[in-house]
This record gives sequence, C-alpha cells and structure tokens, in this order.
Amino acid sequence: MKPELLDDLRVAYGAKVTERADKAISPWKVPVRAGFLQRLLQLGGTRLLEIGAGTGVHGAFFAEQGLQVVCTDLSPQMVEHCRSNGLTAHKMDFSALDFPPNSFDAVFAMNCLLHVPRADLPAVLASVARVLAVGGLFFWASTEATAKPVPGQKIVMSRSVSSAC
Repeated sequence: MKPELLDDLRVAYGAKVTERADKAISPWKVPVRAGFLQRLLQLGGTRLLEIGAGTGVHGAFFAEQGLQVVCTDLSPQMVEHCRSNGLTAHKMDFSALDFPPNSFDAVFAMNCLLHVPRADLPAVLASVARVLAVGGLFFWASTEATAKPVPGQKIVMSRSVSSAC
C-alpha cells in the first residue's frame, strides 16, 4: 500500500480513539462474531490475530472467551488503547505482517480490508495466508461498497497441507 495512504489512515484513526472506544459495536456484528468463535473452537483453534483491530473490542471479546489474542493496527494510539485494556498489540500494516509463518489458528478482519486498494489486495491476502496455520480460519467482513469483489477477479484463500496462497 502507498505510504501516503497508510499515513492518512494512521492519522485519521489515531485522532478518533476515544470516539471509537465509546461507540457500541453494530448489532449485526455480535452473532457473526459469535458464529466465527464457535467454528474456531470446534476446530480446536486458540491463537487468533486481529488485523486492523482499532480499539480492540473484538480482540477483548475473543480473549474473554479464552483465546490467545494478538491485535495489530496502523495507529499507535489504537495500539496503546488495546494495550491499556490488557491486550497484546503491535503497530503493524496488514500487508506486511511481521510474525513467523503458521503463527495463528485464525485471522479476524472486521471492517478493515475495505481500506486496501484492489490492486494491493492479493498481497495483503498473501500476508494473511503466510501467518495462518494449516487448516486455519480467515474471517473477513465489511459493510462498505468498496469492498465488493472486482468483476472477473477471483481471489481464493486456502491453507491446507498441500497448498497455500
């Protein structure tokens, strides 16, 4: 992703930590998040990476359910907010996730990948696939029209013993 875009996102979200921390999550996210958790637990997963974590509201939910959670965000202010709430958090761009391969049983991305330009999306998904364990789950949800797939473009993410993105 272009440095100018990353800087704009970092500044915009860093300026809204308090506002976003005080905002209740959208009601539609509650059952969706719970369904993802149920599926992850059925698979025996315990290690979760939340990318674009913001204030860490979802990371905190997963940690309360007994998962080992790591949050990442571009904004140092958002990362500090996550840490102040007891979460492990790192300032990191999700197009360059700085974790060893196969580090996580699941990657959770709620309303963050909508900021990725379409041309950069395959590289971001490859970064996610690299840190996702074989058989792991990737959750991506967005309500933004900009996150719709490009006609004719097929992006497949799988992580199995014989293949990976």
